[in-house]
Amino acid sequence: MSPRVHTGLDRIAQGDESVLCHLRGRRLGLCAHPASVDRHLRHARSVFDDAGLSLHVLFGPEHGYGGEAQDMISVQHGAPAQARDLPIYSLYGTSEADLSPRADQLAGLDAVVIDLQDVGARYYTFVWTALLVLRAAARAGIETVVLDRPNPLGCEVVEGGPQRPGYRSFVGLMDVAVRHGMTIGELCRMAQRADGLDEQALRVVPMQGYRRELSFEDTGLPWVLPSPNMPTLDTARVYPGGCLLEGTNLSEGRGTTRPFEIFGAPHWQAAELASSVHADGCSLRPLTFSPTFHKHAGERCFGLQVHVTDPRVFRSYALYLRLIAAAAHSLGERFAFRTSAYEFVTDRPAIDLLTGGSEFRNLVADGGALGDWLVADARAAEGFAEQRREHLIY
Repeated sequence: MSPRVHTGLDRIAQGDESVLCHLRGRRLGLCAHPASVDRHLRHARSVFDDAGLSLHVLFGPEHGYGGEAQDMISVQHGAPAQARDLPIYSLYGTSEADLSPRADQLAGLDAVVIDLQDVGARYYTFVWTALLVLRAAARAGIETVVLDRPNPLGCEVVEGGPQRPGYRSFVGLMDVAVRHGMTIGELCRMAQRADGLDEQALRVVPMQGYRRELSFEDTGLPWVLPSPNMPTLDTARVYPGGCLLEGTNLSEGRGTTRPFEIFGAPHWQAAELASSVHADGCSLRPLTFSPTFHKHAGERCFGLQVHVTDPRVFRSYALYLRLIAAAAHSLGERFAFRTSAYEFVTDRPAIDLLTGGSEFRNLVADGGALGDWLVADARAAEGFAEQRREHLIY
């Protein structure tokens, strides 16, 4: 029988007094998004209201509190239906300064509660919103309370080495592995200690019944897409590798129903890759598609769909690196790495921010083999797996 996992929010919904005693009677802010639901799909706002907690302000991360905005689209202050009578502040505006809550937005609060479903990859920005809220709240003498949630990829496997010096950004504000194998609560604990913040600055409400080896299906919790292009668990499984496509001119499948699983470009003989690139735990299927928006919108693209067949052995990061390198070789001059602004950074290519350095891009540009670099990168990931141990909760 599968274990029954209860998230931090579930513990509030169930009336857990050991959690409620720290929240009741305090002026609270809530940083949430559409996947901030309990196991019965009630949104955190409703759970807080039913528990008699005093919410005064709402904050929304990238994609917005309501989750309607596409990637890298600034979200203005607004009031979706879930907000009702409360002010809502966007933590994803038009500049890097907009990523952190302002002092006036925090004024009068006793604590900010964070309930965000992460997907287990360094580039997924919700963990960094949590870190920036923690830092801003600590400066204001306000406690941050993180309601912990599962890592949908599980917490045992680590992939992709941490960034090298000079490559931190909003897709990695700390040097962590790409597939980090940590929960959002654990990452906040790591950040608290790295920043030297007071113990009183952060309270993590742990899950009950969670074990590191559990897949998301094992938890018995419902999946709600946390952002517009994260519709399924399979999307999350491919994302540590699939997001690398954002650093190229290949379509990552935005504008289709299977983003990150589907990728390709016009005028590409992609079918050759299906048999030439080795992939454990998945099958590569050639296909044609036409994105309705984003890269190559309305064009007929040729590409592949990554079908995950065994999540236990599937490793997306190295797979997509090899696929991108093969695509670059196949497409020749029609292939390019992204040079336009990426998550508020203009002086370094997006692929460098994603891979944590310039090594991969230079290897692809020179037509070099990836083997030795992938071995070194895997060693760096193993080093991070050891480094994180002191911050783990489960």
